[in-house]
Amino acid sequence: MKILGVDEAGRGPVIGPMVMAGVMLNEKDLHLIKGSKDSKLLTHEKRIELDKKIKKNARYKVLVISPEIIDNAILSEELNLNWLEAHKQAEIINYLQPDKAIIDCPSININSYKNYLQNLIKNKNIKLIVEHKADFNHLICSAASILAKVERENQMDKIKQKYGNCGPGYPSNKTTQEFTKKNWEKYPEIFRKTWSTFKRIKNSKNQTKLLKFSEEKD
Repeated sequence: MKILGVDEAGRGPVIGPMVMAGVMLNEKDLHLIKGSKDSKLLTHEKRIELDKKIKKNARYKVLVISPEIIDNAILSEELNLNWLEAHKQAEIINYLQPDKAIIDCPSININSYKNYLQNLIKNKNIKLIVEHKADFNHLICSAASILAKVERENQMDKIKQKYGNCGPGYPSNKTTQEFTKKNWEKYPEIFRKTWSTFKRIKNSKNQTKLLKFSEEKD
């Protein structure tokens, strides 16, 4: 039986893409990715090591989802971030064609999410398992979380090389906060403009501009 695990990395950052990864192996070959854990529990060096091991032994697909795609989904009437994830998960499932797919569910409503995802899958014979903490509970999902995290880190390295040190991209990080304040208008392509962090800084700067313009007129 071919088992697929799907997970994402970078759902919450204000800077950079979200990455979705799928890893597929025959059930009898799961020992080939032994050592895989939820990527958050591993060091950067261990993730790199396991990323190579997983890619060598399993079929996989990695999708890089840009800030623009994320913003468009959130601003649309048809999608939100959860539904966007479902569409990307379905893209991976439809591409790899497993017998069973295990999904780490981003929604609090598992049944609703599972039904939505099921409708996007072309092969209705694929057994779908949707649960919370799948990346922690299933080795195959742990492997997917590693591929997603390593690719997210690679994408952030490219951004840092091109635009400067933006930190990890998460709103709670001080370096990311300072970078966003200085560069939100300069490098719009790397920011998620629907994030409250970005909108707050943009509104604050625009208010300052208006106040300055008003004072100049007076």
